[in-house]
Amino acid sequence: MADKEKYIISIIGEQILDGDSDKVEVLTAGNYIMKNGHSYIGYKEYDENDPNEYYDNLIKVENDLVTITRRGPMKSQLMLEKGKRHQCIYQTAAGDLMIGVFTKTLCSTLNKNGGTLEVSYTLDFNTDLVSENRFKIKVEKKSN
Repeated sequence: MADKEKYIISIIGEQILDGDSDKVEVLTAGNYIMKNGHSYIGYKEYDENDPNEYYDNLIKVENDLVTITRRGPMKSQLMLEKGKRHQCIYQTAAGDLMIGVFTKTLCSTLNKNGGTLEVSYTLDFNTDLVSENRFKIKVEKKSN
């Protein structure tokens, strides 16, 4: 198998904030590999206002722990572990924020050919609930 193959990454994300739901859908090309029993999904996320600016996103899935690392103009790392709360740093234009992330559900069917990853979690700031979130990522091999 080639080290990196092109895949179609489909992401559906939903954020519920003060009873209002905001849904985002993204369909992009990316890379996917399985190494040492862990899955790695990589893709670029382009800025809507400036197509020359983008973030490199890497999602590492290992058992009940998902780590989402975002590199670009502002960095962040989100640790999602089923049934646990983690403190994570989010870089913003105003400075770094420390946020709490509690993972409610985490379900992965990822295998060497792709699959899906579904996660639901809450975000809190100073232990006050900010939002409820969920996403579903589907990874499929690009057809030639």
